[in-house]
Parts: sequence; structure tokens; C-alpha cells
Amino acid sequence: MTARLPSLNGLRAFEAAARHLSFTLAAAELNVTQTAISHQIRRLEEELGIRLFVRQNRALALTPEARDYLPGVRAAFNDLRLATDRLLRKDDDKVLTVSTLASLAAKWLLPRLTDFQEQHPGIDVRITTSTSLVDFQRDDVDAAIRYGRGQWPGLRADWLMADELFPVCSPSLLRGDKPLRRPEDLRNHPLLHTSNANSDDWRLWLTAAGLPADIARQPGITFDMIFMTIQAAIDGIGVAMGRTSYVQDDIAKGRLVVPFKIALPADAGFYLVSPEGHREAPKLTAFRNWMIAATQNKA
Repeated sequence: MTARLPSLNGLRAFEAAARHLSFTLAAAELNVTQTAISHQIRRLEEELGIRLFVRQNRALALTPEARDYLPGVRAAFNDLRLATDRLLRKDDDKVLTVSTLASLAAKWLLPRLTDFQEQHPGIDVRITTSTSLVDFQRDDVDAAIRYGRGQWPGLRADWLMADELFPVCSPSLLRGDKPLRRPEDLRNHPLLHTSNANSDDWRLWLTAAGLPADIARQPGITFDMIFMTIQAAIDGIGVAMGRTSYVQDDIAKGRLVVPFKIALPADAGFYLVSPEGHREAPKLTAFRNWMIAATQNKA
């Protein structure tokens, strides 16, 4: 038998009071009196047959049962908010939301978006950045740019571009007291690293160049985003391991140079992904066509 849902007002009061751990703040948020919040909570507890709150030295605390109940209630209200937002958005067919990595947005996508806007002035592009994979069932996102091998069940994946790995540095490092002329000269300069996904790039390149991998462990600086690593290289702080999509514009403008001719192909690439199996909006088709052209240097 299907369980009867408790009072929606009671659930709203519970979620707000649990978030604030205060009936007073919950009442202010929901624009009702503190007495009303107390009544709604008491009624909810009676419906559920479970105590949800306990008072401890004038402080409000959740019972163990309430702590288990809260994530599901909070997720349900979030789903309602997202569904309502989609329902009421009048310009949905003109708003395109794209999720990508912050570094790719900063170093590759944003410098090129003006071209897309000029070609499609009626589409309002919104860029969100995240290191997490997009959940198209829950997130308000039309498409995402992902790095990988293109195998994501239930998603359409359009190939965009691949990277090569190679050291980059400021032109100033080629001169000075310790000029950077041969790969062995890397021992005389700080190496700039990026944590997480790109943490192994230096070791892979050094091995391909026939150098000891332990050079990668010499004192250096580590950043959590690759665009910060690249900026440090531009500033002459050290030598960074570049990836084509992140450094090609800086190389073209002379902010970075490639001191050696050894490049290592990456084992994956960037894809534009979107849900498959339903009618596609014209705004997404336009963005996909532009992205593919842009990665082929046609835009």
C-alpha cells in the first residue's frame, strides 16, 4: 500500500527549521509566526509518529531519525524548485547553459565566445564550471564539455579536440644565468604542477623524453587548476606542463614558448555531450556546430 504523504506545510517548516536549527529563523524565512512553525512541526511529528527535534540548553537539535529524513526532504524541495523554474522560464528556448571545467572555460572557451554571440545574437549563453560530471536529469544544463574517451551511456558525445603534453615557459627563462636549452636543464628551474587529473603529466613527459621521472619530484609549486599553473608560467615563476587547448593562444601571442620539440599525445580528448533520445533544441544544434567548427579552426 502506498504511504500517505505528510503535510507539505509541515515538510517546508521542517526543512527550514532543520537548516537553520531555529524555529525563529524558519518563521522569518517562510513569513509566518514562530507559533505557526511550532504547530506545523508538531502536526508533522504526529503524522509521522516520530519526534524530529529536541531542545538542548536553549539550542535546537535534530533527532537521529530527522537527520536521516532531512536529505530526502531537501532533495525533493530542490527538485520542485528546479521543475518550477523550468516551467516558468519564458526564454528557455533562447537560454543555453553549458557546463565545463573552469580552466578550459578561461583559457579556451571564453576567448572564442564572442564569435558565437555574433553569429547567434538571439541565444543567451550561460557558462557554469564544475569538476563533477553533469547529471542532466537533475541539473539545469543543456550541454557539457567533458574530457575522456567519449563513452558515456545515454549521452550523445561529439568529438571536439585532443591535446598534446609539452613543457611551456616564459620567454625570459630561455635566457639568464640558467638558460633553458635542453631537457636536462629542467633540474635548474622550479616545475609547476596541477593536482588531480593532470598530476601525472610531468612524469609521463619526462619518461618519454628519456629523463629520470624523479625530476618531477624536485621542489616546485602545485596549483589546483591548470589555468593558474599556466599563468604562473607566463609570469616566469617556473616551467609548466602545457596541454594544447590551454596554451595555444598564449603561445600564439608570445606569452609562452615551447623550449623543446618533444610532445606526448594525451590518451583522451574533449567532447561536447548532451542527452540523447529526445528532440534537440535549435540553440544546442547551433552551439554544437559552432564548437566543432571552432575546434577545427574554422571559427
